[in-house]
Amino acid sequence: MRSVDQAAASGALATPSAKALFYPIATIKCDGVAIFRSQVARDVACLLDIDSSVLSWQCQPLNHSEQAQGGTPDFRVSFFDGSHRYLDAPDRNERDTIFRRHLDGDYGQLSHTDVYDGFRLENARDLLRYGGWRTPLGDRVRLLAALDEHGSLTLAECIGAIQETRPVAGIASLILSGFLEVNLDDALLGPETVVRRIRL
Repeated sequence: MRSVDQAAASGALATPSAKALFYPIATIKCDGVAIFRSQVARDVACLLDIDSSVLSWQCQPLNHSEQAQGGTPDFRVSFFDGSHRYLDAPDRNERDTIFRRHLDGDYGQLSHTDVYDGFRLENARDLLRYGGWRTPLGDRVRLLAALDEHGSLTLAECIGAIQETRPVAGIASLILSGFLEVNLDDALLGPETVVRRIRL
């Protein structure tokens, strides 16, 4: 087993195995410990991590408050516009939502269609396999410069700019970090997927 220093030197950061019981393990926008009630809740978290309007999210937010006796929603989601919302995954039983009377914000429960229709969740899972990865500065500069020159590139064309680390991992990390954008809804990510730079 590699040490953390060895992992960091290769571009991969170690992710504590206790962080989650469901896969993928890596999270991007989780504020606190990622402990999921079910795989369905974990799937919702995957979607939250790639939602550009989401600033951060917390798992089981009422567990450590005096309101915990009424249970807890799966997530408290904070948005870039300053608002927040409590969310439950589709498999939450309505009988287990006593906590709703204590909430100080908006509440919603996603439907099965919200989570599982289309390609977005599968693309999110694919990207989050590399959620603990960090793209070296040289690779980031080369790829962003190429996108500045060409406006957009396919995923296959981007691979040539990544020279210091694993190409797919490096590109996925830049997408998850908000440097690059791809369409996650129309098809599975592939060599023809168009990549564009996000201006920070």
